[in-house]
Amino acid sequence: MADFNILSWVTFLPLAGVVLIMLTGGKEEVAARNARAVALLTTLVTFVLSLGIWYMFDNSQGGFQMVEKAEWLGGGINYHMGVDGISMLFIILTTFLMPICVLASWDAITTRVREYMIAFLIMETLMIGVFCALDMVMFYLFFEAGLIPMFLIIGIWGGKNRVYASYKFFLYTLLGSVLMLAAMITMYVIAGTTDIPTLMATNFDSNLQLWLWLAFFASFAVKVPMWPVHTWLPDAHVQAPTAGSVILAGVLLKMGGYGLLRFSIPMFPEASEYFTPLVFFMSVVAIIYTSLVALVQKDMKKLIAYSSVAHMGFITIGVFTFTQQGLEGGILQMISHGIVSGALFLCVGVVYDRLHTREIARYGGLVHRMPKYALIFMFFTMATIGLPGTSGFVGEFLILVGAYQVSTVTAFFATTGVILGAAYSLWLYRRVVFGELVKEDLKTMLDVNKREIAIFVPLIAVALWIGVYPDPFLDVMHASVTNLMEQHQASMEMVKSSLHAAK
Repeated sequence: MADFNILSWVTFLPLAGVVLIMLTGGKEEVAARNARAVALLTTLVTFVLSLGIWYMFDNSQGGFQMVEKAEWLGGGINYHMGVDGISMLFIILTTFLMPICVLASWDAITTRVREYMIAFLIMETLMIGVFCALDMVMFYLFFEAGLIPMFLIIGIWGGKNRVYASYKFFLYTLLGSVLMLAAMITMYVIAGTTDIPTLMATNFDSNLQLWLWLAFFASFAVKVPMWPVHTWLPDAHVQAPTAGSVILAGVLLKMGGYGLLRFSIPMFPEASEYFTPLVFFMSVVAIIYTSLVALVQKDMKKLIAYSSVAHMGFITIGVFTFTQQGLEGGILQMISHGIVSGALFLCVGVVYDRLHTREIARYGGLVHRMPKYALIFMFFTMATIGLPGTSGFVGEFLILVGAYQVSTVTAFFATTGVILGAAYSLWLYRRVVFGELVKEDLKTMLDVNKREIAIFVPLIAVALWIGVYPDPFLDVMHASVTNLMEQHQASMEMVKSSLHAAK
C-alpha cells in the first residue's frame, strides 16, 4: 500500500470523470443523464477510496504520512504530497460532500448539465489538492485554481444577480491571495525551498514574520471569511445554486482555517502570538455583529450565510487559543460546520425547488404539508445552535473551554454568540415551519422525496456520530495538534531565551 500513491489517486480521480463526461455525446437529454450518472459514480468511488486514507492513517504519529515526492519544476520546487491528522479530515469532508452535491443538483440543474458536472469534478480535484499539498507552489496553484470553477458555477447557474456576485467573490479572494504570493516568493528567496515541512522548521526573522503573517492573513481572512472582509459571502451564497452553496460553506471556507493551521501558526509563531488580540477582536465582532445582522434578514439563504460568518468566528478564536481544547475544537467545528451549514442550505434548496423563492415571509405552516421536511430542518437547526448530542455542541464547547483558559473576556463575548445563534435560527424555523397553513401555493407542496431523503440521511448520521461519539475524529487529529502546539511552544521559548540573553 505504501507504493500505491493513494493521495494522488484520490486527488486526480475526479478528472477521470471529467474525461468520461466529455466523451459522452448524444442528444442533450441523454448527455445530461449520462453526465449526472458519471459524476455521481466518480464522486462515490473517490469517497470510498478516500476512506482508505483514514484506514491507512496511524493516529499515534503527529507528522506527515503517505508522503509522495518527485521532482517537478526544479530549484527546490517539487511534487510533494502528504497528510497529517488535520488535513486528512478535510479530505474526507470534501469527498463526503461531493456525491451529495451531485444528488442535490439532479433535478435542480437542467441547462448545460455536462459543463456543470465537469466544473464540480474539477473543483473536487482542486480542493483535495489544497489539503494534500506539501509544497507551497502546489498549494498556491490548487488554492487559486479553485476560484475558477466556483466563479463559473455562480456566474452561469446562479440567480439573477449572479454576475455581480461571482465577480465580487473572485476579486475579493484574488486580491488577498496576491499578497500571499508575494510572501511565498520572499520565503523562497530566504529559505531556498518551497517545501512546507522544511519551512515549518525555518526560523524567520521576528520583524519579517510580522509582514509575512499579515500577507498570509490577508488571503486566509477573506477565505474564512472574517469581519470586515466577509461581505462577498452573503452575495455569493444567495446567487449560487444550492450545491454551490453547500460546497462553498462546506469546504471552500475551511481552506482559510486550514491555511492558518498549516502556515500562519507553525511558520510565524511570534507573529501569531503578537496578532492574537487582533484575531480575537475580529472574531468576537464577527460573532456578535453578523448574528445581529442575521436576525433582520428576509432571505433564508442570506440568514444562513451570515450565520456561517458567525460560526467561523468561533473557529478562529479556537485556533488562536494555542490550547489543545481550542485547536481540536476549532478543527472539529470546521468539520461540523461543513456538515450542518451545508445541510441547512440543502433544506433551503428543497423548498426553493418547489416554490422558487427564498423569502421567509412567503412561507409558514409547512409542518402541516411537509412533516418529514419539518423534522429534518429541526434537526439541523438544533445542530447549528449547538444542542448537546449534535456535532455543533462538541466543537463549540471545546473552543469556549480553550478560550476561557486564555481570555475570559473573549470567552464571555463569544458565548453571547451562542444565544444570538439560537435566536435567529429558531426565528427562521418558526416563521417557515410553524403557524397556520394559509397560503394557497403552500397547500400543494409535496414532502421530501426519496432522493432528498437519501441526501439528508448521511448528513444526519455524521452530525449525530460527531455529537455522540467524537473520539474517532479527535483521536485522528490529537497527535498532529499536539505536535503543532509543541513546535509553537518551543519557538516561543527560544524567543524568550534570546530576549533574556540580550538583556
